[in-house]
Amino acid sequence: MSYLGVGVSPGNVPVYHGSNLKAVDRKVRIAELVLRCLICGFGVLAAVLIGSDAQTKEIFSIKKTAKFTDMKALVFLVVASGLAAGYSLVQVLRCVVSMVRGSVLFNKPLAWAIFSGDQLMAYLMLAAVAAAAQSSVFAKFGEPELQWMKICTMYGKFCNQVGEGIASAVFASISMVLLSGISGFSLFRLYGGNKGKSSGGW
Repeated sequence: MSYLGVGVSPGNVPVYHGSNLKAVDRKVRIAELVLRCLICGFGVLAAVLIGSDAQTKEIFSIKKTAKFTDMKALVFLVVASGLAAGYSLVQVLRCVVSMVRGSVLFNKPLAWAIFSGDQLMAYLMLAAVAAAAQSSVFAKFGEPELQWMKICTMYGKFCNQVGEGIASAVFASISMVLLSGISGFSLFRLYGGNKGKSSGGW
C-alpha cells in the first residue's frame, strides 16, 4: 500500500520511494554522521580521562598510587570506550564516502553488518558503564557491611576525574543507543515493497 510516495511494509515500517527516499536517506545519514562523531569524541574523551588518571598518596610513610588498573570495571570501560571510538571512526569514514558519492544503502548484507555492529557496541558500552558506575558507587560511599573503605575520601582528584570519564561514557552510550535505532530503521526499510533503484550499494 502506498500514500504520497510512502509505502508501508507488513511490519508497519514506512518505506520511502523515489525522490522521497533520497531526501529521507540524506536526513538519516546526517543524523547518523553526527551521532557517530559524538560517539567517537566522547569515547576518546572517556578513555583518555580514565586511562590517564592517577593520584599518589602517602599513607603511614608508604606511597600508594591509585590507577584505573586497580579497578577491573574501569579497565573494561577504557577498553569498551576505545573500541566504540575506533568503530565509530571507521563508520564515520564510510558515511562521508557514501554521502560524497550520493549513494543510498540498498545492500542488505552491509545493512545487517552495520546494524549488528551498532547493537554490539551499544550493549558493550551499556555494560561497561553499568559496571564502572557500580564500582564508583562503592568507591564513593564504601560498603560498611563488608568493611570496604570510602576510597574517594583519600583519592578525591582520582575519583573526580573518573567521574568525568564515566559521564563522557554515558553520553557515548546514549548516542550509541540512538544510533542503533537509526541503523535499525535503515535496515528494515529495505524489506518493504518497491524500494527504487540507486547506482550505489552503500
